[in-house]
Amino acid sequence: MAANSSPPASGSGWAGDSAMILCWALGGYLLGAVPFGLVLARTIKGVDLRSLGSGNIGATNAMRALGRPLGVLAFLLDFLKGYLPVFLVAQLALGVEAGGQPILELAAGTAAVLGHCFPVYLRFKGGKGVSTACGALVAIDPLIFLLGGGVWLLVLALTRFVGLASIAMGLAFPFLTHWRTGGEPVEYWIGSVLIALLILWRHRSNMSRMIAGQEPRIASLGERRRPTETEAD
Repeated sequence: MAANSSPPASGSGWAGDSAMILCWALGGYLLGAVPFGLVLARTIKGVDLRSLGSGNIGATNAMRALGRPLGVLAFLLDFLKGYLPVFLVAQLALGVEAGGQPILELAAGTAAVLGHCFPVYLRFKGGKGVSTACGALVAIDPLIFLLGGGVWLLVLALTRFVGLASIAMGLAFPFLTHWRTGGEPVEYWIGSVLIALLILWRHRSNMSRMIAGQEPRIASLGERRRPTETEAD
């Protein structure tokens, strides 16, 4: 990071920057790790979301197992887990004087997605990170999310695989981010690449089932959705 015109000889400036990055990363992770879908299922329905549907704690399984209203609420809460840390960094203008705001946003947003995928509260067994990643990217540039959502809808309409649509959207994020930012600041592009790789990794079971021809599709218009569907968020 850039320093002031007369940087401390002791290196305390770098130590302070590192501490701030770690604090925002830790805060983003702990917020991202809150399993809102699981909390909603237990407090409102009295059930364990992990024992229903696909067993995933994300918004897709919440919508399937708990109904649309609670599913939408779970999505919004998971979305906010990614949005709020990045938004707060931007609003508080932390690190701007040293040119460090992008790296703080990278740390906070990526850590939030990691928290959703590997929550310490659930022994690191979490969701697939899509909703939280969308929130982080909206805080950076809403158009990236809107175009990525368009990719998701297109792939879903063509294939009826939720997992494949999520993978396609995740892989589109680095290209959309580079197109919108021109590659500067590079931290935004790095963040989008990390998120894409994480989404890809978390959907590896979906990819295995698709290759084996065992991945269920969502119902097309006029059809009933199969209750055993295992596509997850």
